[in-house]
Amino acid sequence: MRKCQISILVMLILTFATMAYGADKDKFVGTWKLISMENFSSTPNMPYENPSGYLMYDSTSHMAVQIMRRQDCPKFASGKLDQGTPQEIKAAFLGYGAYYGTYELREKEGLVIHHIEGSLFPNEIGTDNIRYYEFFGDRVRLTIPAIIDGKVQPKSPNARSLVWERVK
Repeated sequence: MRKCQISILVMLILTFATMAYGADKDKFVGTWKLISMENFSSTPNMPYENPSGYLMYDSTSHMAVQIMRRQDCPKFASGKLDQGTPQEIKAAFLGYGAYYGTYELREKEGLVIHHIEGSLFPNEIGTDNIRYYEFFGDRVRLTIPAIIDGKVQPKSPNARSLVWERVK
């Protein structure tokens, strides 16, 4: 009888622990549409004019993100991907960002970490993108912390944020 009671107690503890752990993961799972980019500086090489994009998280801890930094990127005159001029290719490359991989949540710290497995920018492969998150309604703000004197500063005025809205 005692073994049965202990078994039931262990199962209850594991059930409640599982329910408590990953509460934010359930909030992340789905497709998100880019609503705004806050504190991003436009440069001639990387303009942020009416950006658009999607971010996807799944229940198996995989993610993917794609962002068009501008929607008015000129089309290739040839109409063929492999026949763009160097200027057309550069504009297309600098006007788009994309990567995929897995993600990890650290709920106590309010962090989501993207472990990058593939990227349009090859230098990102094998690196981690750290984002602080904050949910409000059907939206989530992901803040890219500033690094000042080698220290992560999420509340710095130099921190950049992306606001995403859940796609229904």
